[in-house]
Amino acid sequence: MQKAVIVILLVLAALFPAFLGAVALHEGSAMARGIASMATGLIGLWIFGAGTLMWRLRDPIRAAVRRIPLNWRVKFVLFCILLACAEEAVTVTMTNLAPLFGARIGEAYITASTNYLDVILLHSVIVFIPLFIALMLILARYDLSPFAVFLIFGIVGTICEAIFIAGPSALFGFPMWSFVYGLMVWLPAYSLPPAETRGARPARWYHAILAVPAIFILALPLLLPIVFIITSVLKHPSIHF
Repeated sequence: MQKAVIVILLVLAALFPAFLGAVALHEGSAMARGIASMATGLIGLWIFGAGTLMWRLRDPIRAAVRRIPLNWRVKFVLFCILLACAEEAVTVTMTNLAPLFGARIGEAYITASTNYLDVILLHSVIVFIPLFIALMLILARYDLSPFAVFLIFGIVGTICEAIFIAGPSALFGFPMWSFVYGLMVWLPAYSLPPAETRGARPARWYHAILAVPAIFILALPLLLPIVFIITSVLKHPSIHF
């Protein structure tokens, strides 16, 4: 069943840039064409490229992670942050390649800035950290499978896209967003120590459903101050174009 779900999501994710390309062709817009090309690059490099590497190297990576002399909670969060930074490296690269896709810089984009450090420190990864910590707290209590963690965070990421970035239309991109965000946490979840070692109890199906709102609730005490500092104290723009 898990393989079937992954295959279906992959097929739908691959069709998403084709849909955007059809819209771009119909509109004849450089912006739409650029965004469709950037989405294609993101899917090719992050989902198929990085995702394939994670799958093929999952066991050696898990063994290496488990040997690191740090508490598993710290390792999990740091590993998620590392992968989130890697994903944003792909998206920022796509935004900077706008001229290659027939659009001007700032005319078509999939990140808030062309500056990588600005994106991860003041827009994206900094906001993901509370969500990663919240997910870690849930995994300390319940033994959710890596597949369940993948889907849970894919849903969380899609909701974030719909609320803060693209609006309700982002929900139609769930197959793509499930991999964009799910791959940030799948390998860290796969690399966790056994449930009995970390004191996690067996999870039931409804724990996976409840984990989605629980992540947002648990993340709020840290997430709200971060957003307040960025928007009200630093008065940093939400987008630079």
